[in-house]
Amino acid sequence: MKATGIVRRIDDLGRVVIPKEIRRTLKIREGMPMEIFTDVSGEVILKKYSPVGEMPSLAAAYAESLVSLTGHAAAVCDTEQIIAIAGPVKKELLHKPISPQLDEVIEGKKPFLSQGDNTVLLSAGMACAAVAVFPVISVGDVMGAVMLIKGENSSAKLSAEHAESARAAAMFLSRQLEG
Repeated sequence: MKATGIVRRIDDLGRVVIPKEIRRTLKIREGMPMEIFTDVSGEVILKKYSPVGEMPSLAAAYAESLVSLTGHAAAVCDTEQIIAIAGPVKKELLHKPISPQLDEVIEGKKPFLSQGDNTVLLSAGMACAAVAVFPVISVGDVMGAVMLIKGENSSAKLSAEHAESARAAAMFLSRQLEG
């Protein structure tokens, strides 16, 4: 754990303010759900809550299904990291932070489909890119994305059917989070 040197008091309603600098650095926004943990030494730990991260087996099943349907490698991420990956890709991507470029696409709440050679880098420092990105949105909030990945040796082009399969997976995960 990293000490910040910042001390805050608890108010009469039991609230503690997280300083603006820390919120900005960690991308914590107003209304964002936080998970609270305690340990035996008396520490209270706040962690950003990821509903998509709570369903890794479902995300992995979707990624595997997309590989079977499309021939493209597939991945699912939450707003912080890649939580499931399938197909002929580097398994080291699992649990890696998403790239700023992917974060921007997801936060824009609009799908990304490759036109020619343009792709979206999945994780900084990793040579792996998405040819399709479909945000997972629940109750108006971005929760993550479903992606089809450009294969190193893959000659499979992104077809409308492939994109539609990934879009359907993102929609299903969105519905799962709402219900």
